[in-house]
Amino acid sequence: MRILLSTYGSRGDVEPLAALGAALRAHGDEARVSAPGDAEFALLLARASVPLAPAFAPVREWAKEMINRSRSASPEGRARLISGQATEIVARQYEALTAAAEGCDAVVAFGLFPSCAAARLVAEQCGMRYMLGTFCPVWLPSPHNRPHEYPGHPLPPGETDNRLLWEMDIRTKNALFGEAINGHRASLGLPPVQNVRDYVYGDTVLLACDPTLGPWLPSDLIDAVQTGAFILPDERPLPDGLKAFLDAGPPPVYVGFGSISVAREAGSAAIEAIRAKGLRTVIAQGWAGLGLVDDGDDCFQVGEVNQQALFGRVAATMHHGGAGTTVAAARAGAPQVIVPQIGDQPYWAKRAAELGIGAAHDGPVPTTGSLSAALEAALAPRVRVRALELAGKVRADGAKAAAKWLVDTLSG
Repeated sequence: MRILLSTYGSRGDVEPLAALGAALRAHGDEARVSAPGDAEFALLLARASVPLAPAFAPVREWAKEMINRSRSASPEGRARLISGQATEIVARQYEALTAAAEGCDAVVAFGLFPSCAAARLVAEQCGMRYMLGTFCPVWLPSPHNRPHEYPGHPLPPGETDNRLLWEMDIRTKNALFGEAINGHRASLGLPPVQNVRDYVYGDTVLLACDPTLGPWLPSDLIDAVQTGAFILPDERPLPDGLKAFLDAGPPPVYVGFGSISVAREAGSAAIEAIRAKGLRTVIAQGWAGLGLVDDGDDCFQVGEVNQQALFGRVAATMHHGGAGTTVAAARAGAPQVIVPQIGDQPYWAKRAAELGIGAAHDGPVPTTGSLSAALEAALAPRVRVRALELAGKVRADGAKAAAKWLVDTLSG
């Protein structure tokens, strides 16, 4: 079977598909990944021996531009920006995925909602099977959680009926994405869909997160199959300089904030908080380009690095709460300080605290004091013990399980 795996997003969206693509190929099937054509993703997919079919545009500069354009906009202005982006993404991604899907039997789509909508349109036009995938339970309609709140479409603050809120979510997604999706359908001679959310979600969703970290509670609002997180084994050695730094003293605290808007301020505050406790720091540049604050020998800066190897040698991890970083730290038994900002990050911060394997930062604006308090909690001996206990329960075979299930399901 030939399966196209599609996403448009950051490394946390692409690396799991590299793992799934490798698992499908090991299963004896063909897989290719449509993802942003940034050089780092090309190298990542090459390491997994999975072909890359570039999406409509590289994502790093595109994301920076979108963040800058939305930073000073009102909620209503951000809503208009989202709708405008959706129109561009659906049209351009449809073109890219039409080429990428040639010869494929099915497409499995992850990432941004408009990108998944384009994948669904391509599958419909080409007569292919389609399935949506996601990395966190909170994106799926369920009486157990509230839907994501979009700019310009606030959820009623006192409403506790999640079923009603998910009904509202249908109207919200129609308002934000309906024109983009139905406008493109019209250009293809297709009739409009009345519920764009359920059109994109489809009948069954593949949930690719660990059931210990993010359990799926059955919902009568949607059918989901949870297979576990997609983890790409990483055998790369740590750089010599980093190994020498790790060997030269006690385990440091890892700091990495990806591309979140407060990353640079958080990085500087983190180093101060860590130093105040007499600890060392390994700081990851990430898309925000975090760097050292001075030439002190208690800090070491890294670029893209093997987290699987590094996290086993740190005292704690301090990060933004991406699904991939959260599961990598959990597998390594490293206590976590999570500073959530957007999307599913608050969910992973909450879960780390609930499971006793870390601390959720209090509020979206990190300071030296607030990070110090969270780090103090994460470094408590009981948290280290609990993190090591839970590490053995985090599954490593999610991609393998998903590959078998996908082939069985999509070939039927």
